[in-house]
Amino acid sequence: MEFAFWLVIIFALLYEPIVGYFDFRKFKLDVKTNEKARIKYYINSIIGLWVPTIFILLLVAFTDLTYTNIGLTMPTINTEVFGPVITYSAFGIALLYLFGIFYYLIGYRYSVKIRNKLLQVKEKELGKAEFSEILPTTKKEKKLWNYVSITAGVTEEIIYRGFLIFALAFLFPNFSIWLIILLASLLFGLAHTYQGLITGILRTTVLGIIFSILYIGLGSILPLIVFHFLIDYFAKFGEKETEKQI
Repeated sequence: MEFAFWLVIIFALLYEPIVGYFDFRKFKLDVKTNEKARIKYYINSIIGLWVPTIFILLLVAFTDLTYTNIGLTMPTINTEVFGPVITYSAFGIALLYLFGIFYYLIGYRYSVKIRNKLLQVKEKELGKAEFSEILPTTKKEKKLWNYVSITAGVTEEIIYRGFLIFALAFLFPNFSIWLIILLASLLFGLAHTYQGLITGILRTTVLGIIFSILYIGLGSILPLIVFHFLIDYFAKFGEKETEKQI
């Protein structure tokens, strides 16, 4: 089983940070002339994330690895690992973030003022972002983006939280829990290298640390899958559709 653990770690260390980075650079050139470039990129991304996830699920099916080991179990609050202050602080941050997402999701549909504000903020942010081309601009792309968001929520939480935290703790039993979640979160950050150093690697690593604390505090990745999905799903709002709707 150790060999399988290392395979996933090597995948996380090499595939997304390197192959994913150059695929995105190629996509940025292709999207300027090919109207189907985003659709193709979305499909490839979905496949690329499900392949290692299915491999992990097969390990659960045919080895001693269990669903509980990778966090696929019902949540129960546990403050023993990090203590109540850190654990509940992470819960508070997550709830505030969720409140903000729902506020803008609802406001986007029912308030012109909130919709316009969101459009202005996102236009300003995307002007500085290195990954703005990836976001959907047509009705068809936005529909497929829903599946991209679901895929990211399910697969990335299984890979980077459920599996990697368990695998790293198994392979390096003398490491502290903080070092384990730092390593898993850094791999999560590296998977977003294509988004740039600050927005991609650093911010995503910090997000990964918070998610890891939430995972250990809940003993389950199921709430994180929903949370992760909502964050990615929200990204499609505030984008102006550039092609005629069908």
